[in-house]
Amino acid sequence: MRAENYVQEKLFIGGEWVAPLDGEVVASIDPSNGKEWARIAFGGPRDIDRAVAAAQAALRGPWGRMSGTERAAILRRLGALMDERSEHLAQLETRDNGLPIRDTRATMKAQAQWFYYFAGMADKIDGRAISNDKNVHAFTTRVPVGVVGAILPWNAPMQMISWKTAPALAAGCTLVIKPAEQTPVTAAEFARLAIEAGVPPGVINIVSGYGASVGAHLAGHLGVDKISFTGEHSTAQEIMKKGMVNMKRFTFECGGKSPHILFEDADLAQAMNAATHSAFAFCGQSCALGSRLLVQRSIYDRVVDELAQRARRIRVGQPLDEATQMGPQAHAEQMKKTLSYIDIGSGEGAQLVAGGKRITEGALGDGYFVEPTVFSNVHNSMRVARDEIFGPVVSVIPFKDEEEALEIANDTRYGLVAGLWTRDVGRAHRVSSQIQAGTVWVNTYRYIRWNIPYGGIGISGMGRENGPEVIDYYTETRATVIGLSGEYTDYYAK
Repeated sequence: MRAENYVQEKLFIGGEWVAPLDGEVVASIDPSNGKEWARIAFGGPRDIDRAVAAAQAALRGPWGRMSGTERAAILRRLGALMDERSEHLAQLETRDNGLPIRDTRATMKAQAQWFYYFAGMADKIDGRAISNDKNVHAFTTRVPVGVVGAILPWNAPMQMISWKTAPALAAGCTLVIKPAEQTPVTAAEFARLAIEAGVPPGVINIVSGYGASVGAHLAGHLGVDKISFTGEHSTAQEIMKKGMVNMKRFTFECGGKSPHILFEDADLAQAMNAATHSAFAFCGQSCALGSRLLVQRSIYDRVVDELAQRARRIRVGQPLDEATQMGPQAHAEQMKKTLSYIDIGSGEGAQLVAGGKRITEGALGDGYFVEPTVFSNVHNSMRVARDEIFGPVVSVIPFKDEEEALEIANDTRYGLVAGLWTRDVGRAHRVSSQIQAGTVWVNTYRYIRWNIPYGGIGISGMGRENGPEVIDYYTETRATVIGLSGEYTDYYAK
């Protein structure tokens, strides 16, 4: 089955499809062949203005007056539609960003759970009563933060829509969603699901466009109360500068250079399964991958040899082919970046033991395909160990003992996730408690769910996605104090 070419020449604002005021219609490129496969309306600053106005009106209107139970019903309908249309969405996203269909299919099938989970929270966002004295009744309520600007990455657009939209709607917020300019298609399709689910006009607005114009205007808009952004930390820093014009709230998830630690007592067969998958899943284009593989010296050579053999066996192919295990890079710029870092690694003295080249022959020659690449003899000071490449490149770094493993693991500006493999329960607790990361996986990897908080420290971001914790970032706490005695002392009486 192959998704047909896609055309959407209007934006979704205020519950309607409208022509851009100052935008254009832009081609979206299929990274498997470098050819246009979709045409999508891109907006401009004036389109953001009217989307924000629509979101503000919805917040003041019926949506703002809905109970949590009513919002929950809409979230459940959205979840059911996500589940029902998951195959169609998977086909579209595979065409747009090049992930293998088996990966997008699994991702899409899971997205309904975010809407079901947060539907269950929508009528449970409670405050607390505060005990002081009998003449005062004090309590808190949690109110929606307001209009949310959701700025999406290109590597997992539909997943990030779910992560940001579901808790925002549960909290009673409204949204203006700005998809990545490279992968705008599934966001447009999500608008159709919102209409069908009965989301009131203006609650969800989608304006595709360029980051430098549309994204920047959204970030600095006085009518936007919060920005939720996933992407480069340098972009997050610019968003924060623009957003301080009205003291916006922020949640940022900004990538990682995650340590994945293999101790000599690990169940090596299982650890190698995880090490290979954590290096090359999603074409290496995921913030949560173990791109720094730290291996104890006693098993280092064995792991390097096994990893290289496994990398060579990965089936790189057309993303809609059911047998494909790794597809292309999502766009030409990312392919160039990945290849440039492979050159940097070789120039720094790392040993290339697998991959390292663009695939230029045969049926894949016109696409943005890069071989699964393994570097050994990597030192943590090298750029391939310090910079987030976001491609199918893993750097294997040796260590002597726990102390050195922790020293290397924490010697990074990032702090999103980490993993470790050991049969020693004491070591598992010791090491995991000292790794500086928002999530640490022990004897597993990349276990991400709707009810587990996810986010980073350092330049990996601020705030959290998922779990009950995320509701804190879409609400404000209001304190109300009611005097019960009917009296107030005249402090200036003679």
